[in-house]
Amino acid sequence: MTLRLGMVNFDVLDPAPLAHWWADQVGGEVADPYDGSFLLVTGGPVTLAFQQVDDPTPGKNKIHLDLTADDLDAEVDRLLGAGATLVERRGDDSFRWVTLADPDGNEFCVAGQEEAEASAT
Repeated sequence: MTLRLGMVNFDVLDPAPLAHWWADQVGGEVADPYDGSFLLVTGGPVTLAFQQVDDPTPGKNKIHLDLTADDLDAEVDRLLGAGATLVERRGDDSFRWVTLADPDGNEFCVAGQEEAEASAT
């Protein structure tokens, strides 16, 4: 048996604003098949789901997205301008990445595409 990633799900109080924010960031489209309670962002690197819950898990998220960009610094600047917040710039000369948080406080990381590919070999 082989598992495949179906989607990454975010539990949120109000799914629409966060779904639209992420759709803008990954160049995806928002689908609303359940009248606002469960939205999907498709067309990006993986399907993202935003599920309305009454009580989101408190504290730091235990799963986070690791994203790559052709130009790390330009993409981080764009994300900050779009409403992300800087958590920390990390790494060293051989590999660096930036941890950010989306408007709901969910942390995610962005690395340079070439650096990420080189570190995986």
